[in-house]
Amino acid sequence: MANFLFLCVLSIVCTIAVASEPSPSQDFCVADLATSTRVNGFPCLDSKQAQAKHFSFSGLHLADKLMNAYGSNATLVSARQIPGLNTLGISLARVDIALEGVVPPHMHPRASEILTVLEGTILVGFVTSNPDNKLISKVLQKGDVFVFPFGLVHFEKNVGSVNAVFISALSSQNPGLILVPNTVFGSDPSIANDILAKAFQVDKAIVDQIQGKF
Repeated sequence: MANFLFLCVLSIVCTIAVASEPSPSQDFCVADLATSTRVNGFPCLDSKQAQAKHFSFSGLHLADKLMNAYGSNATLVSARQIPGLNTLGISLARVDIALEGVVPPHMHPRASEILTVLEGTILVGFVTSNPDNKLISKVLQKGDVFVFPFGLVHFEKNVGSVNAVFISALSSQNPGLILVPNTVFGSDPSIANDILAKAFQVDKAIVDQIQGKF
């Protein structure tokens, strides 16, 4: 009986699937950005062609322009910018936020994120999944670090008196970005306004007004 129960438990455990980027099967795989071939990642250059330039990037010290409606912008450093990142399962971003600017609620469908504040004061937060939908938030100062778990909706806001800057490390070479307002109200073609009106419990005219901004 004990052996039978053990086998039952083992069979259940062995059917659990864990999704993540596969581990590299070689030292590195410098992305061949010139080829039209597309795979889950980029094809590899011949390793004999690898050079230091394939593993470096310059310019992350430069502030980005903050001209959009949110007052924020991100400089992503992924396998397109550093071909040597290909297959390593990591990427990086510098994010600048103007006074009272925000990085609106968003998620990364393929990555967890850890950020470090370089300048300014930033309010950050994420929301846990159903059924709790608990907001976990904190005001961060220069040198503080915060983690956003995989796939959860999160945000940042500059609540200080100077432009804010932070660096984010992400656990995917292609983390993806889903901006909640743009996705919900700016899809192409648009989600039917009666669906959104029902979902948000508002009048269709309000949905039309919001969709018009996207």
